[in-house]
Amino acid sequence: MQTIGYAAANPEAPLAPYTFERRALRANDVAMEVLYCGVCHSDLHSARNDWGWSSYPLVPGHEIVGRVIAVGSEVRRYKEGDRVAVGCMVDSCQHCDQCHKGEEQLCREGNTGTYNGRDRITGEATAGGYSKHLVVREEFVLSVPDALDIAKAAPLLCAGITTWSPLRTWNVGPDSRVAVIGLGGLGHMAVKLAVGLGAKVTVLSRSLDKAADARELGAHALLVSTDATAMAEAGSSFDLIIDTVPVKHDLNLYTPLLDVDGTLVIVGQIGPMEEMSTTPLLLGRRRIAGSPIGGIRETQEMLDFCAEKNILPDVEMIRMDQINAAFDRMEESDVRYRFVIDMASLERSQ
Repeated sequence: MQTIGYAAANPEAPLAPYTFERRALRANDVAMEVLYCGVCHSDLHSARNDWGWSSYPLVPGHEIVGRVIAVGSEVRRYKEGDRVAVGCMVDSCQHCDQCHKGEEQLCREGNTGTYNGRDRITGEATAGGYSKHLVVREEFVLSVPDALDIAKAAPLLCAGITTWSPLRTWNVGPDSRVAVIGLGGLGHMAVKLAVGLGAKVTVLSRSLDKAADARELGAHALLVSTDATAMAEAGSSFDLIIDTVPVKHDLNLYTPLLDVDGTLVIVGQIGPMEEMSTTPLLLGRRRIAGSPIGGIRETQEMLDFCAEKNILPDVEMIRMDQINAAFDRMEESDVRYRFVIDMASLERSQ
């Protein structure tokens, strides 16, 4: 199937119109028309090869919602016209212990990324949701509940599941005390989801500037991390801290805030961190952990929960031809809180 999209030709090139081929439907494949695609910081990093593993041409996009247009002969879960979604992965080995547990994101053989990955059968490069069409094996397609606004739901497929998974892993509920570091695309979803689970939620910020935003999102408090007195008074007061900061930073500020057996989970930065002291960890039996996205079952659970609680990301809709300006704005943190591309604009931008 020939389709159109936007791709980066190399790390220095802006994204530009691109025509390419999607694979013919296999027996277990679902073909979808992409209606909306979220814009993630990972798209920017991958397009510019910030992590050193990008292959070109690169079609980003892993927060994808759309409509089924065709199914393979063995597909039973979906039919033409269904509202569906695809997140950060499109395949895994399906036979290791992690896949059997529904943790495909932790596949022992490595999951196949929605873009910048390699098809497990042909070896061809995978291409993401900045495109008109997508072809994905049935097991990695998600159902979008009717109660969710399909125009706003796309960021749930990365920002949503990235923050939902640690909330579930560490059993957050009505008695939980949760702090969120950073109030961007990931952070604002962490706040909304934790509040939805009944937790008492505090936003950690360098100033009071985001106090009104934090309250609007449902947070119960804002703690200023540059206020030494306030930080000292908040010692041992959180069960879970979700760290969404996407750059190298100092964890020494935050680990003393954890209660005994509390966990600080990193979901933002991929790469080095500032040197840290283990003293608060040893003396308070505190933990630092990392968490990627969740598995397919957990992602569907998150979508259903968001439909039940009417939880949606705060988004700004853009045209496909505005993507490079959106990337620039993301670098300046000039978005509240996630861009979503209206893919109906794609053909007009060719």
